[in-house]
Amino acid sequence: MNENTSQPKVALITGANKGIGRAVAELLAAQGVTVLVGARDPRRGEETAAAIRATGGDAHAIELDVTDPSTAQAAASWIDDRFGLLDVLVNNAGITGSGQAAPQDALDRIPSAVDVKLVREVFDTNVIGVITVTNAVLPLLRRSPAARIVNLSSHAASLALTAEVDGPFSGLTSAAYSPSKAALNALTVQYANELRKENILVNAAAPGYVNTDINGHSGFLTPAQGAAVVVRLATLGEGGPTGGFFSEDGPLPW
Repeated sequence: MNENTSQPKVALITGANKGIGRAVAELLAAQGVTVLVGARDPRRGEETAAAIRATGGDAHAIELDVTDPSTAQAAASWIDDRFGLLDVLVNNAGITGSGQAAPQDALDRIPSAVDVKLVREVFDTNVIGVITVTNAVLPLLRRSPAARIVNLSSHAASLALTAEVDGPFSGLTSAAYSPSKAALNALTVQYANELRKENILVNAAAPGYVNTDINGHSGFLTPAQGAAVVVRLATLGEGGPTGGFFSEDGPLPW
């Protein structure tokens, strides 16, 4: 167990073998953070970790399926045995329920016609999965002198933005993905309220419309551009915000 706070910080990123999660891992590693690449597929996780090590970073792959509590507990045990604590948790893993599709082609668009099974699957990953992983590693985060939790949200989670008539999001109705991210925002505030006295800062990040598998590569931002706000929130200094919802441009309306 490593209790020397002079050692590099340790960060766990879920769904880190590709897209924004991988970019977050790469950027944190470039800052000297030891990154733990959480991935459902151990092979893909190790490929990403190896690529980060090849650039001089310190990275380790961890098998982690956020919908499987046993893998979350196993990951927490491994981190405890290897490092003794965790400084940063980035809850990045998420699904749309529509596969690799641009928002206009999403299967969950019409609330009156959505498949309820799809809604459950999306909430299981995007909301329940965050609770599962966060609670599994929370004892490790509590050992850090300044732990940070970042939950990957979306501009589409903003009730204010989506309720704007003829606004940029009013035409992208969603019965699963957007509501799941709105619920994640609410969950972020609840964790922040519970943990603020323990110097654990918890915030939600909206990376923007990033070119990834999740939207069929229709986004216009690179994964690194989308990851910038996540990394900023993951490395907040003393006195930083908690219980907030941010894009790279600043606070977003709930």
